[in-house]
Amino acid sequence: MELGYVVAGLVVGFIVGLTGVGGGSLMTPILLWFGISPATAVGTDLLYAAITKAGGVVAHHRQKHIDWKITGWLAAGSVPAAALTLVGLSLLTFDTEAVNGLIRFTLGLALILTSLALLFKPQILKWVSAHRPVRADAPPPVAATVATGVLLGVLVTLTSIGAGALGTVALFALFPLLPTARLVGTEIAHAVPLTLVAGLGHASMGNMDYHLLGNLLLGSLPGIWIGSHLTRQLAERWLRPMLACMLVLVGAKLVF
Repeated sequence: MELGYVVAGLVVGFIVGLTGVGGGSLMTPILLWFGISPATAVGTDLLYAAITKAGGVVAHHRQKHIDWKITGWLAAGSVPAAALTLVGLSLLTFDTEAVNGLIRFTLGLALILTSLALLFKPQILKWVSAHRPVRADAPPPVAATVATGVLLGVLVTLTSIGAGALGTVALFALFPLLPTARLVGTEIAHAVPLTLVAGLGHASMGNMDYHLLGNLLLGSLPGIWIGSHLTRQLAERWLRPMLACMLVLVGAKLVF
């Protein structure tokens, strides 16, 4: 069973390093399949994601794949929202199973639709430029980016899902001219403070298995290092379809 955790960490870490998505969306269902309780799975996965993606940030920063301004705008909304959500969870007692199920279903549908958008990104940009030209020197959508961070902060804290998957969707929608490799690196950089705050909050409530966390990290740290370096070697025309395939697989898992 411990070897299974290490292998699971290796596979998920590799996918996260390569595409920027798949951490919570893949790891949480895997932990539930292993028989881990939902609360412990969410808390452990959040701290696992923070540590794993921190290793990916180093690799992507060296390759200049991170837009730190966008990362800061997202974190300005997501980190406070995560902290407030944790306070609410500690003060209120309610059944979140139905709410989480609805969130996962809606997120799954969004990922499937976004995977199609990524596959046909050149055609979409051509259509958009014909009807509403996308200028490289246009003012950045700061307010919308911060608001997106708030939404991510709430969703990730409640379900551990969305830091990578929904973050990638949002960046693609807000910054259509951002290269895919830079999109991946920016999303990973933003996910670190968000999942760290949410994970530490869940740990303070007892939703953490540190032995399980250690086994997952044994596999994930080398996995994300390998995936992050392969991102640099892959051309845009290859990385975009791979990211789209990952999103549709995660979306189908959440919906069905």
